[in-house]
Amino acid sequence: MITVKFTGGARKSFDIDEIILDRSNLTVKQLIDYLISTKPENTTSFDGKNLLIAVNEIDSSALNGYDTILNDNDVINIIPIIHGGTFSRIQLKIFSNNIEIFEMKKTYIFDNISLNKLRKKFPNLIIQAISSKFLLNKSHIKKIISLSLLAKREKTMLSKKLETDILLRFAGTTQINYAIENAGLNPKTSFCLIAVGKKSLLEKLYADINNNISKIPLRVDNSRFLKNYFHISKKHINSIDSNSPLEDLLVEKSSILT
Repeated sequence: MITVKFTGGARKSFDIDEIILDRSNLTVKQLIDYLISTKPENTTSFDGKNLLIAVNEIDSSALNGYDTILNDNDVINIIPIIHGGTFSRIQLKIFSNNIEIFEMKKTYIFDNISLNKLRKKFPNLIIQAISSKFLLNKSHIKKIISLSLLAKREKTMLSKKLETDILLRFAGTTQINYAIENAGLNPKTSFCLIAVGKKSLLEKLYADINNNISKIPLRVDNSRFLKNYFHISKKHINSIDSNSPLEDLLVEKSSILT
């Protein structure tokens, strides 16, 4: 037996807040197919593709996507995403540069070969992949990218390429291989793509990878990991007179790399 809860437009499609199905051991796709086949005729249409599906409050894309097996007593929340829904793109403007951060689905199969292919497809964009573990919050991301763009403007980059400088600063090292191994792409961890370039090209990139972008707003709290990785103690945190001491320490570590 599983409980299916409907949110937003899905509630209108089924004219009910939730249903309890005396079924289990079926996949998310089988559930969606079943719901489509049983939808009341005189209600609004139900798009089985543009959905955010949470299983026990975990985005199914972080599990096994549409192949996720639903077990007895599972609670499934179905949230339609229409024209982006609650999803908000992370777009920044730094030193007249247009930047966008794309958090990718955990089910998206992507490696360094894929990254290089994407760069060749969009040669006029700067594109870098960063392990989500190294991102504290939106402000942290903006400040680190700002350091790289400032270094580019002043010709003091840690590498000849801006995308490499960005990776090195998030990883807190000047060793490229070390940065790639720790803060770069890893099949076991989620990641974000950072792209810098003209708005028109960012729109084309967005259209190209849209199906693999996570529609859950970027909400990361990797403070424990970052403290351990960068050896930041409670004493260090307490010594900083700031509302965001960890963020400031991380940015400081990135700024003094030479």
